[in-house]
Amino acid sequence: MARRSESEADTAMGTGVVTDTRVDVAELLTAMLSVPSPSGHEDALASLLVSRLLRAGFDVDVDAAGNVVAVWGNGPETVALVGHIDTVPGHIEVRREGDLLHGRGAVDAKGPLATAIAAVSRQPRDDGRRFVVVGAVEEETSSSGARHLAEFMPAPSSLVILEPSGWDAVTIGYKGSLRLRASVDQPHAHGAGREPSAPDRCFHLVRTLQDRTAELNGEAGVFHRVDVRVLHFDSSSDGLTDRATLDLGLRTPPECDVDALIALARASAPTVSLRILGSEPGIRTDRRSALARGFVSAIRAAGGTPRFKLKTGTSDLNVLVPAWDCQAVAYGPGDSSLDHTPREHVSIAELERGVAVLTAALGAE
Repeated sequence: MARRSESEADTAMGTGVVTDTRVDVAELLTAMLSVPSPSGHEDALASLLVSRLLRAGFDVDVDAAGNVVAVWGNGPETVALVGHIDTVPGHIEVRREGDLLHGRGAVDAKGPLATAIAAVSRQPRDDGRRFVVVGAVEEETSSSGARHLAEFMPAPSSLVILEPSGWDAVTIGYKGSLRLRASVDQPHAHGAGREPSAPDRCFHLVRTLQDRTAELNGEAGVFHRVDVRVLHFDSSSDGLTDRATLDLGLRTPPECDVDALIALARASAPTVSLRILGSEPGIRTDRRSALARGFVSAIRAAGGTPRFKLKTGTSDLNVLVPAWDCQAVAYGPGDSSLDHTPREHVSIAELERGVAVLTAALGAE
């Protein structure tokens, strides 16, 4: 899609002028929630956002990966605000019950993205800064949208990842992720035999790796531990060959030596074939940066008590900070314990507080 400007949008609408560009966050989020966008099926929501963003006065493009990229203002300093437009599967009826807005993505992460669009629409266009708001694709699966940005978008001065932290908190750390696939093919044997079965060999790897990492973890807190979890298991036999495949997910702290961890996994089960499916480093950013301090001041001004969070999951922060090497935080309204659940909802009052905080934080930069 070719880039369209504010004046082009006005002409298309037949108005000739942009009226009030301040975005209503609850109205925008309701529209976004009404368009399902599980990973790999984001096109309809991208089209909706292009239309809404043009109407609000942004310059808008859809890049080669399918990311919606909206620009506000111009200047030598670039502030990137990167959210994602995909969700995990699962339909949740879009409905408003009092102050609560329900729908898949209300928290993770259409709510934070709508908050950023509303906050940026309140920024001046001529203060020497360029705001780039991105609705990235496939964050919930491969992070293909963020990987495209890391390769083709110039590094910004500051980065805000749009993920739920709560309106009065800022996230400065995410654990890393290491995904392994263990597989065994061996001659079929009688179930009463003495040799370990193919599933036995996979399970031995899991038990050994969990025991070894528990020893290494010692008394470390949850953010600094290596956690090992089985993600998928399958086994079969055709009467001649027994097969077993097991996918493991390891959550790793920023200080983890991932190469040593892979070596430990290989040594734990030398008869098992081990393949690396993917790896993202753990990230912890500087809470003393100008960006983080701007959020602290903005939260206090809104009547909150600022908190910094370290999360055990991953986000596009894990992809973009190593590539861009800029000051960064993650911020967005919503309770992250509702991520991926059938109870996903967000408070409209919290959305509006989030807009106020983000508007002030960006203005402080």
